[in-house]
Amino acid sequence: MSMPKLAPLGIQRIEGIHWYVHDLARSRAFYVDRLDLAETWRSTPALEAEGRQRSVAFTAGDINIVCSSALDRTSRAGRFLAKHPDGVGTLIFAVEDAERTFALLEERGGTPIDEIQTFTDDGGTLRQFSITTPFGDTTFRFRERRGFQALYPGAEAVAAPAQTNRYGFQAIDHVTSNFQTMKPALLWMEHVLGLEQLWQVEFHTVDVDPERTTGSGLKSIVMWDPNSNVKFANNEPARPFFKSSQINIFNEELRGDGVQHVALSIADIVGGVRGLRASGVSFMPTPGAYYDMLPERLEKSGIGAIDEDHAILRELGILVDGDHHHSYMLQIFLKEAAGLYGDAKAGPFFYEVIQRKGDRGFGAGNFRALFESIEREQLGASGAGGKR
Repeated sequence: MSMPKLAPLGIQRIEGIHWYVHDLARSRAFYVDRLDLAETWRSTPALEAEGRQRSVAFTAGDINIVCSSALDRTSRAGRFLAKHPDGVGTLIFAVEDAERTFALLEERGGTPIDEIQTFTDDGGTLRQFSITTPFGDTTFRFRERRGFQALYPGAEAVAAPAQTNRYGFQAIDHVTSNFQTMKPALLWMEHVLGLEQLWQVEFHTVDVDPERTTGSGLKSIVMWDPNSNVKFANNEPARPFFKSSQINIFNEELRGDGVQHVALSIADIVGGVRGLRASGVSFMPTPGAYYDMLPERLEKSGIGAIDEDHAILRELGILVDGDHHHSYMLQIFLKEAAGLYGDAKAGPFFYEVIQRKGDRGFGAGNFRALFESIEREQLGASGAGGKR
């Protein structure tokens, strides 16, 4: 018997991501100098004294990324970083009515951390509250903004340079998280958040080579809010070789369940990736065989012809997927942060860059290429004594 459809929470979009990082200057250099996001807000001295942590916000399009480092071990950032490497501590959602969202979540068994808080500035009011989640130590914050100007309470504006976001970043397309076992999180998303299942895939490298003595596999299920199009992709490791699965390795390196990557949508992925590579951004490598097989894959999938030159996609390492005639998506994955910085404390998180051209899927056909790339990185790291 199917469960009756729950009333929507009134989520409008993912407003931002709140990171906890060991090195705020390193994060600033990455977002500003590499990704060309604008530094837009920073914590006031009063907020830093109260929260015992320092925060900076970076913005492009509808993307807001807040990074906080600890000034005191007892701060939220300090407690998080005592347990984990750099990681996502909070996902922030814009909602229509904070009071209604709070009431629905509490009624369905959600666990609020605090009561609804109200803040005012010259522009208006902001009401917000946070809840615990099954996403490890990542909390969710819900904000109702009524003319409130600051990105968050206690933030002061930073004068941004005239030219920013030259790569054309637009919004957060989806958030992907890894779990040792994801069923509790899926049930929570369905019964507490009221999300629906959108997509799923199971994949293992043994599927293509049964003689393998090692490998990596996963089960992935995407949950979404049809009203806002907010999407969560959720992964768990698969046997055989559960322990060597890149999902399990992520969990060991993060020291718990949590957000694996965030996908940032972009207007022109070819131009954007070319510029990002020129600015020094490193991406996960794609095997040449992927592009050798691309024409056949496009034909079999039903996509047929695409607008982009295959040779340019090969040159830049961009992946293609979809399952409808001339309806597809293009995606590429940055190297995980520990690899980008050469520092295990930076953690196993990575960003995805995505351009959708009519397809709303998640690249099932690209899982193999991504998995093989991550496996090569992991094997290379262990062979060199480990970079993590």
